[in-house]
This record gives sequence, C-alpha cells and structure tokens, in this order.
Amino acid sequence: MTRAIMIQGAGSNVGKSMLVAGLARAFTRRGRAVAPFKPQNMSNNAAVTVDGGEIGRAQALQAMAAGCAPHTDMNPVLLKPESETGAQLVVQGHRVGPRAARDYMRDKAGLLPRVLESFHRLCRKADLVLVEGAGSPAEINLRDGDIANMGFARAANVPVILVGDIDRGGVIAQLVGTQAVLEAGDAACITGFAVNKFRGDVRLFDGGVTEIVTRTGWPCLGVVPWFADAWRLPPEDVLDLASTPGGPCRIAVPQLGRIANFDDLGPLANEPGVSVEIVPPGRPLPGDADLVLLSGSKSTIADLAALRANGWDIDLAAHVRREGRVLGICGGYQMLGRSIADPEGLEGPPSTVEGLGMLDVETVMRPEKRLALSDAHHMASGAPLSGYEIHLGQTHGPDRDRAWLRIGDRPEGASSISGRVRGTYLHGLFASDPFRAAYLAEMGASSDLCYGATVERTLDALAAHLETHLDLDRLWDLSRPVAG
Repeated sequence: MTRAIMIQGAGSNVGKSMLVAGLARAFTRRGRAVAPFKPQNMSNNAAVTVDGGEIGRAQALQAMAAGCAPHTDMNPVLLKPESETGAQLVVQGHRVGPRAARDYMRDKAGLLPRVLESFHRLCRKADLVLVEGAGSPAEINLRDGDIANMGFARAANVPVILVGDIDRGGVIAQLVGTQAVLEAGDAACITGFAVNKFRGDVRLFDGGVTEIVTRTGWPCLGVVPWFADAWRLPPEDVLDLASTPGGPCRIAVPQLGRIANFDDLGPLANEPGVSVEIVPPGRPLPGDADLVLLSGSKSTIADLAALRANGWDIDLAAHVRREGRVLGICGGYQMLGRSIADPEGLEGPPSTVEGLGMLDVETVMRPEKRLALSDAHHMASGAPLSGYEIHLGQTHGPDRDRAWLRIGDRPEGASSISGRVRGTYLHGLFASDPFRAAYLAEMGASSDLCYGATVERTLDALAAHLETHLDLDRLWDLSRPVAG
C-alpha cells in the first residue's frame, strides 16, 4: 500500500524543497517508487510537464530526483505572482486566470477536491508520496480554508515532519513556538521534527535537540548540516538567486521584480569559465560584461518599466554600442522589441508600451498560453538542444527573418543585423551541453561541462547527505498508508 508523509517548515525557505528532492532520491535508491507532491505552490519559476501543463520548478526537480516524469498532479495549485496583490491561478496545470489575493483567500477551500484528486491519482502510482508544505503552518492567520499545510494534512490524513532552519537563529523558538500556536488537532498531525542548515559540529546542538524534544514531545529525526553544493541545483525561488563568480566570461543579469523561469541561469552558473552576476536594483549593469541576459518575466510590461526606472535601458544601449551581446529569453525577448501591446489587459490595464527597440519585432499579448516541450537545434552550429515554451505573447517582425534557432521546421527567435542582440521564447536551452558550448564559444569561452550529469551527481550527494544525517528508517515508519 502507498504511504505518504508531509514535510512542513517552521518558516519559509527552511529548505523543504531541497529536503524533499534529497529524500526522493534517497528512497528511490532504496528501491521505492517515489512521487513528489505540493498541494499549493507560489512561484514564477515553472516547468512544462509531459501532460501539457505547468507546475512549480521545484516539483520538476523532485520528480527528476525520483526518476519520474514531471506531471501536473504533482502540483495541482500554482500561484504565479503578477503584482503585490494578485497572481495568475493555475489549477492542475492549466491557467484559470488572475486572482486578487483577497479573492483567492476567500475561495481557496473550494480547490481542495481538485488537490485531493491529484494526490490520490499519484498515490496509485507510487510506494511513497513525499508531500511538501508551503510557508509555515505557524501562519495561523491563513489557516481558514488552508490547502497548503495542515488543511491538506488533515483532509488527506498525512502525518507531518516539521523542519526548522538553524542558520537563521532561534530554531528552538521556531519549532516549539509552532506547536504553541497550532490548535490541538493540527499540532497532533506533527509526528517528528528535523533541524536543517547546521554549520559546524552538530554535536554542539545536542542540548538544543533535548530541549525541543522535552518541550514538544516530538522525536528528532536528525540535524542536517549545510549542504554546500545546493547552488548546483536549479533554484526554486528568486530569493535563491545569487551571483556565482567563476571565469573571465562575464554574464550580467538584471534582477527584475517579476523575474520568471530563471533556471536558464543554472547551467551557466555551473560553468567554471563563466561568472554570472545578478545585478540588484539600484546598481548599474557592469560595463565589461560579455553578455547581458534578460530573463523571463511574469509581468513583462511592469518589469520593462522597472528596467527603465533603474537606468538599465541606458546601460544596455551603451553595452550594445561597445559591441556587447544581449540575449532576451521569453519576457526579456519581448522587452527587446519595438513595442508590447496588451489589448485585453492580461497584465493590467489595456495598453501599448514602447520596447527597448533593439530588435525589429513587435509583441501582442494574447490570452492563449503556449505550453510546449520542444526539441530544437542551433542554426549556426547545428548543435541540438531541448527546452520548453511557456508564454502568452505572439511576436512578429523583420528580425524574425534572422531566426537563430529552429524547432522542427519552424524558425524560432530573432536576431539583430549584427547578430549581437538575440531573443527567443525557448527556456532551458543552456541545459543542452553542445548548444551551450557553441554559444559560449562565440564569446571566446570554452565548455566541457556535462550539466545533466552534474545535477544527477549533486542529487546523489544530497541523498547520501540525508542518509547520513536523517533517520530515514524512522521517517518511513512514521509515514502512513494512504486510503484509496
């Protein structure tokens, strides 16, 4: 019979996603069929699934760790923030439409049947379902109608392991305090705890473990040291984006507020000869960058306004005059054109805005979202690549006649006359080793990195790390059979 257990956090960003990925690989190596599941995710970093939908990028990585294909059932509710008070709602992989935060909070309980439907479908295909919570159950102001933490755990009768982050400090208060604020039925769901991100000699926290056990009555499954190679895995959240110093080839990435699908950066960050610099708001783009990369955006028009407000449009123009290269991916591609029209108000009030004018193309936003896994090739080198498309806009114009990629028989992307400014809708292209090597060679950099193998080795190392520092046998025993 299928078993399930849920990993919840005593706070946000405690490492839940990473722990679930490592546990998925560890139990898979033990011969179990594992499936990851997150009832509700909030992220602009999405992945396209084999069944033609989208889920959070973290669940796609967890599926890879478990050796299975990403499926929309692994993340049935996805919220993609579009503003400070609203998000695009995706249910079982497909866009429903925009939701104001207040409206979603009022209506979210109505999504629980769809969440449970996806969960039970997964359970029919796995020995163990590893469920990841969202944020923290200690946010009891969000408990009414909850589908992400204790609301799901109780509806599905799934036991919970609570994880604290010692790197932030106050981990005893995190864990003990969570128990203190939960109502009795929710607190009873928690069957154990773990402490994550410890730096130094874990024996120094023996007294802390004793205090938590004494005050909560929960068993400790382990204290997990800091996993230094976590940066080698695709980041889940914009908070995880960080510059990676490396070799002399310098790539600058403006950090826009609604940056999306930035897993394009992971393979470049792993290149020994490449330095990836995430440029925060308020700082100029470096004048000596070889490439400025404009990533995807969940709100292209708003991010374009922010780019101008930071003066990055001026920096980009100077970069191009110095014969520097620019690559726009998805939303970044749209920004590089002459105009972006949103006649139906998909990103806000209906409007047409002037683009950066670095590509002779124009984009019109349409409500039909394109979701596709795509195999392609680089026209200059013939290098094969694969990736995914996930966008609303349609882009046309003369510079598309200089497409630099081809998907099947269809030209993809656009190039300036000089070839130094390019755009494409294809995400994930740098994960393909032959293409990445050919692209970097244009800037005088070499590559012999096998990125996929690097990710697999890192997942194996993470699994071994958790085997050493967590009691996985006890975790299995604490998991509970799932009623069909």
